[in-house]
Amino acid sequence: MATHGFLPADVRARLRQLALVPRSAIGDRGFGQHASRSRGAGLEFAQYRAYEPGDELRQVDWKLYARSDRYFVREAERDSPLTAWIVVDASASMAQADGARPGWSRLDAARGLAAATIDIALRQGDRFGLAAINGDGLALHTAAAGPRHRDRCLLALGALRTGGGWPSDAALAPLYERVAPRDLVLLLTDGFDAAALRLAERLAAARREVLVIRVLTVEERDFPFEGGHLFRDVEGGAELRGDGAAMRAGFLERFGAARREQSAYLAAAGVRQVEYVLDEALDLPLRRLFADDARGGAAGR
Repeated sequence: MATHGFLPADVRARLRQLALVPRSAIGDRGFGQHASRSRGAGLEFAQYRAYEPGDELRQVDWKLYARSDRYFVREAERDSPLTAWIVVDASASMAQADGARPGWSRLDAARGLAAATIDIALRQGDRFGLAAINGDGLALHTAAAGPRHRDRCLLALGALRTGGGWPSDAALAPLYERVAPRDLVLLLTDGFDAAALRLAERLAAARREVLVIRVLTVEERDFPFEGGHLFRDVEGGAELRGDGAAMRAGFLERFGAARREQSAYLAAAGVRQVEYVLDEALDLPLRRLFADDARGGAAGR
């Protein structure tokens, strides 16, 4: 299984220009890395392992194949400090889509962003884990590397459904236990549940590097409604009737203030965050987080 089902071809092509780089590995300009003993396509030979679909043919040891009639891949020690955790908010509000594009929800965007992050991590030879959170609790896929683990994570993303609100901290305990210091955590959420932002704050306070992509609909950004409408809170059940045009200015002012408050909260916790709106290119928030860092620039917009 590949990321093709989640990512358009043009997005996959642009992802090749990105690298997942911890902030601690970035100097004043450009990239820097911490040495580690992980294995990948490096220079110093470490071990053989059985060939897996998706491995590069140049890593196959053809002399060993001639002797054994089996495919083996040469692994080497490499510099890569990274374990990336992708945390997907699958609460009920993530099912929201725009009226103009009902087949593309917040959860669909989160799936695509998760697949894109996995694609980059796999290319770098880094480890990645997946956590999905909704009213049923936590579904955790522990960090590993390689095409088979990618396939397991993509299958889990494809099967993921939204429901309920945010679970208790006790339900999230396995996630806190698995994410190690200096791991990179990417939280994909709409940010409407304060508990999701507290998760980011708590992980950052425990010396995990946390990035947040807040997924918004076009209708939230523009509030294009005209005439009478019924607005419903999908998690709390509250309803509000009103004229769209008459409500627009007030909604945009309040929603803008709430977004600024969320941004300030995350910034104070040391969490970098960007927003993604459903009509934007899927790789845009990742470019904002990582391409700017590669140039030594600021990333949190």
